[in-house]
Amino acid sequence: MKPNRSNADAVANQRRDFIKKAGAGSAGILAAATAPYAYSATNPIRWRLQTYSGAPLGAHVIKPQIEAFNRAAHGQMEIDLYYADQLVPTDELFRAMQNGTIDAVQSDDATMASPVDINVFGGYFPFSTRYSLDLPVLFKYYGMDEIWAEAYGEVRGVEWLGAGAWDPCHIFTKKPIRSIKDMSGKRVFGVPTAGRFLSRYGLVPVTLPWDDVEVALQTGELDGVAWCGFTEAYEVGWADVCDYALLNNVTGAWCGSYFANTRSWEAVPPHLQELFKLSMDSSHYYRQVWYWGGEAKLRAEGKKMELTTIPANEWEQVVKDAEAFWDEIASISPRAARVVQIFKDYTAVMEQVGVPYRY
Repeated sequence: MKPNRSNADAVANQRRDFIKKAGAGSAGILAAATAPYAYSATNPIRWRLQTYSGAPLGAHVIKPQIEAFNRAAHGQMEIDLYYADQLVPTDELFRAMQNGTIDAVQSDDATMASPVDINVFGGYFPFSTRYSLDLPVLFKYYGMDEIWAEAYGEVRGVEWLGAGAWDPCHIFTKKPIRSIKDMSGKRVFGVPTAGRFLSRYGLVPVTLPWDDVEVALQTGELDGVAWCGFTEAYEVGWADVCDYALLNNVTGAWCGSYFANTRSWEAVPPHLQELFKLSMDSSHYYRQVWYWGGEAKLRAEGKKMELTTIPANEWEQVVKDAEAFWDEIASISPRAARVVQIFKDYTAVMEQVGVPYRY
């Protein structure tokens, strides 16, 4: 039987019409998608972002994120990345961002002297966390994100974009620390709040530009650092000039955030704002893995520093002293008291459930 030619022709015509329409639609979509890119390639949104970290550390904690964002922004926006103190001193980062000298910042609240009553919780707040995963849980499920947004919402010209976890805080020194009394008189570079707490045991916090720390350790201006964990100490070269690493850590994760100048942020279209936040999440994930694996590997296999430990009965007193420190910080303001209460509530839950959350 011969095929029905009229039916066959009708089907063929339908197919041709479909292909024509699909092609026209694709061309329209392509034109709509590429036209803005073609325009913005000659006039992209341009940001200057400065991080708290020096270049060796920045190669891990932010550079991959910014490079990925710039690629994904497809010419519509480009972020120029600057490292510690390159444009402005770290303790001037907040003001420089607020007045628009720079567009964005990656830092902890305390190190860059944020003018908010919760800045003491940025960086290392003693014994507030045990592991790096504790911190994002505190922000996502215990309400710290709402508190940070509230606090920075009261500050003109600045947007708080979100927080993430870095490494635990260990003390690395030229001479060993094997007891509390060994801390006395040691001059260490470190983040403000942890230094304030540890100073009650005689440790002397010293503030220096980040790039000067290694030389200060070599010349004896510094006796050590209380700024980071093993991964950073090895990555940035401090393990080469420190001989001892104290295993007792002051807290389990550094708390850092991303901030932007309000006018700069509002000039970014919504889809690029979302892209930047997604790149922040990618950076948080990168650090979780890099630090978690690096800390364990370097404690087990690192050969550059001798490991020391303060006896458990002495260290238990340090942990106990932190309770009074928490209450002292809570007296700063009702909002600070809310953060301290979150830490207390979270700690109680973790201790109640035990393994694998707490041992």
